[in-house]
Amino acid sequence: MKKFLIDSDILIDFLRGIEGARNYLSILSKDATLCCSVITIAEIYAGMRKTEEKKTTTLLDGLFSIPISEEIARIAGEFKRDTKSQKLELDNCLIAATALAENAVLATKNLKHYPMKKLNLESPGYHQ
Repeated sequence: MKKFLIDSDILIDFLRGIEGARNYLSILSKDATLCCSVITIAEIYAGMRKTEEKKTTTLLDGLFSIPISEEIARIAGEFKRDTKSQKLELDNCLIAATALAENAVLATKNLKHYPMKKLNLESPGYHQ
């Protein structure tokens, strides 16, 4: 079964009730395993309002969460070191490394955050 690592932008859209995000995740979940990095979980909780906690927890509980392993940390460090852009954030390197280590498609609307050539990226194609 295909595996998709869902980036925080899509999960935030889902939590905000964006129909495109809901449809996208619904379609993916029929034929794929949906997961997220623990970094994505931290990003979601950092921006969450207290009133959104139940909905957020329910969404994240429905995804497989992938912890940062030594392999993922090494790959992320190599991405950060080898990518020319100084604007590349370590959190995005960790998310990208998680997708690569897990042989997962990284689903994100922020393609520019992931310039790494080895990644299998997919943009959901919906608009807000």
